[in-house]
Amino acid sequence: MQSTNAKHPKGLWILFFTEMWERFGYYLMLGIFSLYMIDSLDNGGMGFNLQKKSDIYGTYLGLVYLTPFIGGLIADRILGYRRSIIIGGVLMGFGYLTMSMPGESVFYISLLLIIFGNGFFKPNISTLLGNLYNSDILKSKKDAAYNIFYAGINIGAFVCNFIASYMRINYGWGWAFAVAGIGMFIGVAIFIFGSKHVKEADVLKPTQKGDMPTGKILLSVIVPMFIFGLIGYFIPDNIFGSDTNDAFLIGCLPVIAFFIFLYVKANKNDKRPIGALLAVYGCLVVFWAVFHQNGDALTIWAENYTNRELPESISQPVNSIGLAQVLVNDSTDISYSKYLAYTQNLPSENHPQYGSNLKLASAELFQSINPFWVIVLTPVIVGIFALFRRFGKEPSTPSKIAIGLLITALSAIVMVMAVESVNVENEKASSFWLFASYGVITIGELCLSPMGLSLVSKLSPTRITALMMGGFFLSTSVGNKLSGILSSMWETYEDKSHFFMMNFALVLPAAILMFFLLKWLNKVMSEKGIK
Repeated sequence: MQSTNAKHPKGLWILFFTEMWERFGYYLMLGIFSLYMIDSLDNGGMGFNLQKKSDIYGTYLGLVYLTPFIGGLIADRILGYRRSIIIGGVLMGFGYLTMSMPGESVFYISLLLIIFGNGFFKPNISTLLGNLYNSDILKSKKDAAYNIFYAGINIGAFVCNFIASYMRINYGWGWAFAVAGIGMFIGVAIFIFGSKHVKEADVLKPTQKGDMPTGKILLSVIVPMFIFGLIGYFIPDNIFGSDTNDAFLIGCLPVIAFFIFLYVKANKNDKRPIGALLAVYGCLVVFWAVFHQNGDALTIWAENYTNRELPESISQPVNSIGLAQVLVNDSTDISYSKYLAYTQNLPSENHPQYGSNLKLASAELFQSINPFWVIVLTPVIVGIFALFRRFGKEPSTPSKIAIGLLITALSAIVMVMAVESVNVENEKASSFWLFASYGVITIGELCLSPMGLSLVSKLSPTRITALMMGGFFLSTSVGNKLSGILSSMWETYEDKSHFFMMNFALVLPAAILMFFLLKWLNKVMSEKGIK
């Protein structure tokens, strides 16, 4: 499974390209999701209002990362990781393809296919990667492996938005979603053909005395999750802003209680590692609540408040390959409606002359800024940590996560500066601010997200690694739902700088808490012989 000279195993590259294509489809869909929902029915969109759009966006993102709890458990106990990954990939592929079909009922069915598919796919490919590096000679390369793996994620995420823009502008929303499905099936094919390189890492974990049987877990957690969700949905009025918010967050309570139960009932050797992971999960919720506003609040900022006009020198070549929107101001068609929407906060003297047009970069292209920074900065961050490692000063994995949270808080301050740089009532902000904000949060992300995956692989008791990976994605799930709740508050802030200050005020305490926990977390890792 691994070479004696401690090079990265071939399985890393199979998982790298599988995940690259899976994330190509996932982020292509996510990059246009909010825009698709608020686009008019006449133009092929869903015609939802902003409140409903944010509600669905947050619920979808929350459920996408809630189902890995189930998928991780079934893979650990019954199916194994490779089979689960293939099942998940096929479900997601069909989900993206059906998104290309019209109709609100088909829309919701498609989202369910993607949600359940991700549950089988996401925790198990991450667990399989960690298992490749469990030998003594490869353990020291595990953090680097997750950084490389993370670069694959973001190559797919970077390229997909250009494809989405081209397909949407030239052929319509349906074709853009269909391409996401094709990308997913390419990823599945790569995984099947390269499966022999990860075969030895696909080992079912036997249960131990005192472990809860799989069926009992599903009955005692999943059934109550649905019951609690229904209770939340039908509670009079709303606790968290809408019926679906209440249903989701209250429905998560049994799952959260299950992980607390795991900690309480764990044996002496497992209790402290599980407790350490649960503490980290709690802090990560806040990170994802802020980070995943990139597909909602920040997309609306790009669409309505960012100067997307292309210089004449590049507008023609960009338009010729279908990556620009041309909005005319002398007709009554859909293009004119979009023209009015873009220019609504510009004084009339700043409008193009009657009969001319606007050439604008598509808003979804701004979704590629974050993966662009990941691709550029990954070798830099990996190199910096390697340099520290050479001198015996490399921060521990929990320390990297704490640093990542602090940097994430600073990214919100960049957007505060963006709002303050212009009068948003009558002018557009420079696109520089989005590049800068995404650049800062990407540094935080690289210190945090792949390190979180690595930490789960290092600290989890072997027989429940995928289940604990599901716990990592549960924290992502709750954070994602909170991101939708936060984004739904966008319209309530007349001064948009206050919205971004709210994000800063949420992340900073989580960062401070992580720094307070570092001594304990590092001690738990040293007890397991992990640096």
